[in-house]
Amino acid sequence: MQSKAINPEQYIAELPEDRKEVMQKLREITLKNLPKGFEEQMSYGMLGYVVPHSIYPNGYHCNPKDPLPFFAIASQKNSINIYHMMVYSDKNLHDWFASEYPKHCKSKLDMGKSCIRFKKMDDIPFDLIGELLSKVTVEQWIEQYEKMLKRN
Repeated sequence: MQSKAINPEQYIAELPEDRKEVMQKLREITLKNLPKGFEEQMSYGMLGYVVPHSIYPNGYHCNPKDPLPFFAIASQKNSINIYHMMVYSDKNLHDWFASEYPKHCKSKLDMGKSCIRFKKMDDIPFDLIGELLSKVTVEQWIEQYEKMLKRN
């Protein structure tokens, strides 16, 4: 479910009432914990947090006109999802998150490659997400991203 909103405020305003508060809280946690250098924007119809071209002029390899994506938050049909590219690309960070998750949530971790799904709005580990976001700097993400590109 991609939104056509042009900014994060419009995106949240257009959500169903039962999602607005949770999405706003996720946005606040993200903005509070995301290291300096990442920028918030609408990206792929979601709240996106990217490395801007002013820091990484090459942009995203799939479309160099797009800034390098790092993190996103989306309200989907059956869940609220976060997408963290470093969890997908760094086994140590993935393993840390997977081991910490049960300490913060009653529900089982529902995770794809970079996608973490929350079907129960009252079981979202906001503090854990904040900690996860604070663990990766722009420089670390660019270094990891470039390593992945070389491998492929």
